[in-house]
Amino acid sequence: MERSMAWAAVAMAVLCLTAAVVRVGADDVVDEDSPGASFIFGDSLVDAGNNNYLSTLSKADMNPNGIDFAASGGTPTGRFTNGRTIADIIGEMLGQADYSPPFLAPNTTGGALLNGVNYASGGAGILNGTGRVFVNRISMDIQIDYFNITRRQLDDLLGKAKAKEFIQRKAIFSITVGSNDFLNNYLMPVLSAGTRVAESPDGFINDLIIHLREQLTRLHALDARKFVVANVGPLGCIPYQKTLNRVGDNECVKLPNTLAAQYNGRLRDLLIELNGGSDGTGGLPGARFCLANVYDLVMELIANHQKYGFKTASVACCGNGGRYAGIVPCGPQSSMCDDRQNHVFWDPYHPSEKANLLLAKYIVDGDSKYISPMNLRKLFKL
Repeated sequence: MERSMAWAAVAMAVLCLTAAVVRVGADDVVDEDSPGASFIFGDSLVDAGNNNYLSTLSKADMNPNGIDFAASGGTPTGRFTNGRTIADIIGEMLGQADYSPPFLAPNTTGGALLNGVNYASGGAGILNGTGRVFVNRISMDIQIDYFNITRRQLDDLLGKAKAKEFIQRKAIFSITVGSNDFLNNYLMPVLSAGTRVAESPDGFINDLIIHLREQLTRLHALDARKFVVANVGPLGCIPYQKTLNRVGDNECVKLPNTLAAQYNGRLRDLLIELNGGSDGTGGLPGARFCLANVYDLVMELIANHQKYGFKTASVACCGNGGRYAGIVPCGPQSSMCDDRQNHVFWDPYHPSEKANLLLAKYIVDGDSKYISPMNLRKLFKL
């Protein structure tokens, strides 16, 4: 039932968007020297506003979200932070002309596609059943269905040969997903009890890796070649988990972090395999997969937050409930701190813009501890 409803949404998107594609002509010139494009897949960590167009409980299109987002003058855009997401900042650092627009936005057509497109959705996961508590969200499978629509639009816009070259040479495919498969699926209080009895952690993580392999392979079949895949961060250190489990200021919840680390090990092995293994043979032909080690990056930021100019790595700036303001999401009725620059976390789940900026710098220009086998700037130049 859930899958059939999702396909209905894809069919509607095809009807609405196909009519909007216009062949590039004299008044809609493709810049052959464009700096490139970012096609962004994932969850609320990188959602740029797709959930604004859904009937969902996972939304960020209300104040004070976006209060520091300069491009909108501080009005909410649907980003789950006070300013730019990590994907926004990475695009800027790589010279992208504009932010990748949300796929569901009505103006994401024509020449706008040449900046890339953002398909990410708050509440989404690798598995289609993840995030059902929010009613609606765009799972990874459906996000890739949506990219298939964009792929055909690019053929119409550029011609098939140029579109293929553009996708393979000038586009980076960014995947930030997996957190919700734990937070809003396997670890969901009460609702996950049946899943956890029926499936061991090893079995659940194996299921995630099998599905993600299929999803990355589908993108490759659609001509994606340059990938950056983020691992899952230390979920036990976010204000939501710390509040729920009543741990100390300098403590994190063990089980979520253990599961994240276990998944991350399997993810690393998967990307090595897709890159062709240690001898470079096999894998997905012509593809380069970079692993963004978000887990260790965020742990570094939390452990040494004062060194990076933060006063707290435990308390959410915007939220309510408990010692760390970690239960009620950020919204008009939430308490908001006066010193946003001093908080690693904007709300119970998401980093602040300042934290996103630091994370992005390591991913774009960092060494192999945090991004491997090469950083994003080197990947972009291939």
